[in-house]
Amino acid sequence: MSNIIEVMVLVEGQTEQIFVKKLLSPYITELTKHKIFLIPTQPGKRGGDVRFERFKKDIAIHLKQRPNTYITLMLDYYGIKDWPGLKKSKQQATHSKKAEVINSETKTEVQRYFSAQNGGNRFIPYVSMHEIEALYFSDPASIAQIMNVNKTKIESILHECDEPEAINDRPETAPSKRLGKLSKLFVKTSTGIAIAKKINIPKMRKHCPLFDEWINKIVNLKPL
Repeated sequence: MSNIIEVMVLVEGQTEQIFVKKLLSPYITELTKHKIFLIPTQPGKRGGDVRFERFKKDIAIHLKQRPNTYITLMLDYYGIKDWPGLKKSKQQATHSKKAEVINSETKTEVQRYFSAQNGGNRFIPYVSMHEIEALYFSDPASIAQIMNVNKTKIESILHECDEPEAINDRPETAPSKRLGKLSKLFVKTSTGIAIAKKINIPKMRKHCPLFDEWINKIVNLKPL
């Protein structure tokens, strides 16, 4: 049995795909001494269409084609719709509880549909609270430098929301919307990735507990 572990990462769009390919996958591989490899893929190649039925088709493909492969998700809670547990999660008071509900309900559905493929053990759900861009608020100085804006403006957002993953999901105040208001130069797939590279994954893990929890689950995977 090989000790190499492949993890297919079903991503929402191009930003997440670049993030996994350029930052997260190399970090995980190095951290685990080249035993765990993350492979990002975008279901249907249509960013923004975050419906469970769309992702379920790709979950099925990967679970059925390769019995020794793990599957995970990297989606933004902000844009999710028609998803297991979404209504219940919206009723929760905290961002961490919202994530707990939607991740648990998603895993339950995957287990229900794909029990024959050991879906419950091979699937690791992850929904970014409330967007992947929230992770960048782990380091206001890096945002300020890359975007050439006043650091105090970024720090005031953190003070308002307490921590990066708590930055909310309203149309005007989601993490990416806030960054766009700070500077018209902000582009998710370029400026955002430049900020992420400057910050680095360890610092994001330090300030974003939900993200850190997901990474811990991945690095502790065992060969199937």
